[in-house]
Formats: sequence, C-alpha cells, structure tokens
Amino acid sequence: MIDDISTETVVETTWPQLLEHHPDARRGGSPGAIEAASAEPRLRQLFPFLSHGCLTFHRNTDYPWSNDLPFIACTTPYKVSAALVVVHLPHDFGPAIESPWPEPSSAPS
Repeated sequence: MIDDISTETVVETTWPQLLEHHPDARRGGSPGAIEAASAEPRLRQLFPFLSHGCLTFHRNTDYPWSNDLPFIACTTPYKVSAALVVVHLPHDFGPAIESPWPEPSSAPS
C-alpha cells in the first residue's frame, strides 16, 4: 500500500482553508479581504494570518512571525488594500519558509 503523502506547503494549505471557512482556520477577518489578497499571486506566496481584525502576511509559518510586511485592516476597501500591500512588499520577499522567523543575531561583545 502506498501512503498518500501531501507535498503541499503550509502556505498552500492555509489559503484554501481561509477561503473556504474551514473549521480549523483562524477567524476574525473579512471574507472580502481574504478573497482580494488571495487573488494576488505575490501575496499567496506568504503565510496569511488573521488576528484582531487584520489580515497579516509573514515570511514564515511558525511563531515568532516575521512581522515586517504590510497588512490589511479588514475594515478598508479590500481590493485597494491588497494592491497596496503588493506594491509595498520588499524586493527581497519570497515564498514563506516553514519555520519560526530567525532571531536577529546578537552583536559581538
């Protein structure tokens, strides 16, 4: 018997869960914000996280989060917000890594 091994990343499984209101998906955002963000290919490379009425995007999938990217406050016009987030992404962003965000290296003493 061959095991069914999924090759989807955490990011690839999280987006559909948010869009489909899966029972295990985080709550607290607006479906419009999630739909607008998921329509942006650059944002779909990042880990989406709903919290306190905001849809945030991270370069990694586990706490501590990168917390260095723009986000959507779910009370703003969604399509405009998603486009603004894309425009303000840093040039060196890339697909999210499946790990905690690296701690900043400490300065030598």
